[in-house]
Amino acid sequence: MEGSSIRLRVNGQDITAPAGLMLLEVLRRNGIEVPTLCSDPRLAPASACRLCEVEVRGQERPLCACATPVTEGMVVETHTPALEAFRRTMLELYARHIPAEAPERLAGKPFQALLDQYGVAPAGQRQPARRDAAHSYLDVDLSYCVSCGRCVRICDELQGQGVWTEASRGMDSHVAPQAAASLLESGCVSCGACADTCPTGAIEDVARLVHGRPERWVRTTCPYCGTGCELELGVQSGHITEARPVADSVVSRGHLCVKGRYGFGFNEAPDRITEPMLRRGEAWEVVSWDEALDAAASALRQTLMSRGPSAVGVLASSRATNEENYLTQKFARLALGTHNVDCCARVCHAPSAAGLGQVLGTGAATNSFADIERAGMLLVVGANPTENHPIVGARIRQRARAGVPLVVIDPRRTELADEATVHLAPRLGTNLPLLQAMAHVILLEGLADLAFLQARTENLEPYAASLRAWAPERAAGLCGVAAEDIRRAARIYATRKPAMCFHGLGITEHLQGTDGVMALAHLALLTGNLGVPGAGVNPLRGQNNVQGSAQMGCEPTRLTGYQPFARALATHVRVWGAALPEAPGLTVMGMLDAAGEDRLKALLVVGYDVLLSHPDARTTAENLHGLDALIVLDLFMTETARAFGTVFLPAASTFEKEGTFMNGERRVQRVRRALPPRGHSRTDQEILCALAERLGAGEHFRFSDAESVWNEVRQVWREVQGITYARLDREGGLQWPCPDEAHPGTPVLHAEAFPGGGKAAFRILDYTPSAQVTTDAHPYLLNTGRGLFHFNAATMTGRTRNGEIRRDDALDLHPADAANLGVADGDAVTVSSRHGSFTLRAHLTDRVKPGEPFATFHSVPAFVNRATGPGRDRQTGTPEYKVTAVALRKA
Repeated sequence: MEGSSIRLRVNGQDITAPAGLMLLEVLRRNGIEVPTLCSDPRLAPASACRLCEVEVRGQERPLCACATPVTEGMVVETHTPALEAFRRTMLELYARHIPAEAPERLAGKPFQALLDQYGVAPAGQRQPARRDAAHSYLDVDLSYCVSCGRCVRICDELQGQGVWTEASRGMDSHVAPQAAASLLESGCVSCGACADTCPTGAIEDVARLVHGRPERWVRTTCPYCGTGCELELGVQSGHITEARPVADSVVSRGHLCVKGRYGFGFNEAPDRITEPMLRRGEAWEVVSWDEALDAAASALRQTLMSRGPSAVGVLASSRATNEENYLTQKFARLALGTHNVDCCARVCHAPSAAGLGQVLGTGAATNSFADIERAGMLLVVGANPTENHPIVGARIRQRARAGVPLVVIDPRRTELADEATVHLAPRLGTNLPLLQAMAHVILLEGLADLAFLQARTENLEPYAASLRAWAPERAAGLCGVAAEDIRRAARIYATRKPAMCFHGLGITEHLQGTDGVMALAHLALLTGNLGVPGAGVNPLRGQNNVQGSAQMGCEPTRLTGYQPFARALATHVRVWGAALPEAPGLTVMGMLDAAGEDRLKALLVVGYDVLLSHPDARTTAENLHGLDALIVLDLFMTETARAFGTVFLPAASTFEKEGTFMNGERRVQRVRRALPPRGHSRTDQEILCALAERLGAGEHFRFSDAESVWNEVRQVWREVQGITYARLDREGGLQWPCPDEAHPGTPVLHAEAFPGGGKAAFRILDYTPSAQVTTDAHPYLLNTGRGLFHFNAATMTGRTRNGEIRRDDALDLHPADAANLGVADGDAVTVSSRHGSFTLRAHLTDRVKPGEPFATFHSVPAFVNRATGPGRDRQTGTPEYKVTAVALRKA
């Protein structure tokens, strides 16, 4: 860690530097470039290449600058004739083995730059036996390897996968995939970090070899999960050809996952729709924008006139920008006169917003991803971040390997469970009993933070009384987890402060999802793990802007900023210059119910495949069939549009527009246009504003650009008034609350007080078992979720080469269950519930428990949601995706 300043002298110049830095970093900060091959700022020093050796007064031999800490009074020479001659000699030794016949592979690489600088040329030949071209994204030709070890170290130190290894010794030393014949057959997760760090192109992106070096780079934010990684898109001849991580990103720290680095190919997929269309009978017909917009406006107007505003609804997109989501809810409320507006946060993390909001006063993450490195212990509940939030997952794994205690609560033995100090694997649907038992232990054993409880909480006594019934032995009987393991986990959480909790959909997508989130907040309150760095309760948000879509007001009971009507209505009326509807609105689940009951007749759906994404697909389809008009804004023909759409309005992609996203830690970050909209597609902003004009509300939707929309957001929501485009471009992402332009943003919520200055209130939580229980007819409990290589409905990843790495969904099945069913690995298995069925190939693994198979849900042909049930969280209506009673049979 950097400490006080020290003084040193380099090449005759006096330099001041923070103590604790390595000399190489100090030299770079002061514009003094010293050659290196094995150095990468993301990695610990290795001193392998020796090119960074410098002369230090008083030292008998030159020292490697990368591994030499600066000291007071140090005198350094970096480019003496002896050092330069040594560097040239070393480069000649390296170049002797590098092929001379294919210079394009070295083009733009650090090694080539050093060869040019020192007048050295490659003199080797290619060795075909060292080539591995089996991987979809990464081409390996170890003829170009200089044994710097960066690929081995970055895979180990940054990603934590340990795929690459140093094989053999001495002159025969070389890197190779560990225990695998090829990279594709190894445990490679295709993050591309090895190619990103390789100084010679020995490991290279296939796209770079095909398309060459990009003409320009555009910095933007990843369109996949809610981590909010920053990336740079490489553009050449009007096409995105590659992506790379942003080295100085405070979120992703120079790292990306397979989706962020390689998942851009959907942008030019051949089936992307770039022309407006109307359904004529059973067929879609391409029409002009005017005709399509007129048809959409006419359908909405007709429904408004015949059935009133309660008969129309709008579904916003968690993939769209903050600005577009803001306009979407404004369109619903002013152009259509309804609060029937919602987004897919409803089917994932609405319980997080509700639960944290009820207990802590703010329904968002309390802390920042940077706190992972500050935490005294880490608690991961109902989340699989190494697959679903890979950059966060990699950081948690590295902390666990560094000795930080890790407790994982998950029915499956995930990758992080392998690293855990304690892994609790509760039966599906029993999160609440387990968390209540942990709270019971903390209070019974005197592990609570009494000072924090007295100063900052209320309702403790009745809450504590309610916990007396939740001894670990009782919870153990319900959860199938040993009582002593529950005690051990509770003790670790309470005593290794600061304790940081992350949770995912394994908490929220249950009958008691909101209660589960409140139980996590209770644990943090009991132990004083709030308002300090390295602690808190932090939802791992699923989509790139699911946090932003809800915060922008795409929610029937909240306005911009997720503010209740009572607090924000007057401000919105003043800024908008119009009255808002008085009738309450419906959630997306309520809208679908209303469509099935002939109460909702027209629906505008933005970037949301409802039919494929929602549970109990048969009922969802029956409800959608009740609509007279379904207007779709999207990039592709979704299953919803294919079955029920009446108007299709082609949307621009994330890469084709300006705006902002909001990640899971409340950070607002810029989205920048790399390309113009493809074909005749348009941004959501253009489409919504054009529709508003046709519906007579155009005066409220005349914005010149995305920035002007954001500036209106700042007017109606005080917590982002200090976040401007100029600051975002200059300073990077900012976390709200940020009430003025001098404010630095808020990495940690609740440091001094909870919203309103009051205390956080404990809630009494009663356990209600799920109706999804096993029977003779349905003896298994099905769990569902995402995998690493695909994303949600695979609308984007399904149109990339990710499918070559993970070809389709699979049913994870315990070998004991497979034996009982007569199923072998790879066999097709039909999964049937009371609601429907699907068929997937079996993947035999002991990472799931007997009786609890797990299915990913990305495949359209499989359509896993045919079998999931109608259960919903009792407070928010979020579907109970995580537990469905099913039968299995070999197909």
